[in-house]
Amino acid sequence: MLTRRGRSFRENEDGVVLIEALLALPILLILAVGILEFGNMMWQRQQLQVGVRDAARYWSRCRPLANGATYMPCTIDKARNIAVFGNPDGTGNPRVPGWSISDVTITPATPDPVPDDTDMVTVSTSTDYQGSPLFNAVLTGTVEIGYWAQMRYIGW
Repeated sequence: MLTRRGRSFRENEDGVVLIEALLALPILLILAVGILEFGNMMWQRQQLQVGVRDAARYWSRCRPLANGATYMPCTIDKARNIAVFGNPDGTGNPRVPGWSISDVTITPATPDPVPDDTDMVTVSTSTDYQGSPLFNAVLTGTVEIGYWAQMRYIGW
């Protein structure tokens, strides 16, 4: 009797697919969440790149108001607003959650009134990645994303 039961249990395949799915589902779920988190991190870094390049482009073509540029005054605050918010007024949401204008470093702080071929503008930034709650539960430390851009100072 026991051998017949053992044989029928061994040959019965009911529920095998369910067990395989239950074993594979957590692994696939972790893999999918990891891919989505990595994609979100790359998207936020790309937004940092766009903002930093926009600010560097703006600042490399600016000439300070004191140096005869009466038609469009350039300020370092406008450059930082362009980097973080995408507009010179600093309105709207930041391009990246948690990114603020104090995170943006622009050198030189005052452009040269008479540019030459060696003048460079450097804009750099870094911020902590704002991930999903699941990502923050898995990783205890912070992930810092950053970018810098350098352009030749042209002035107007």
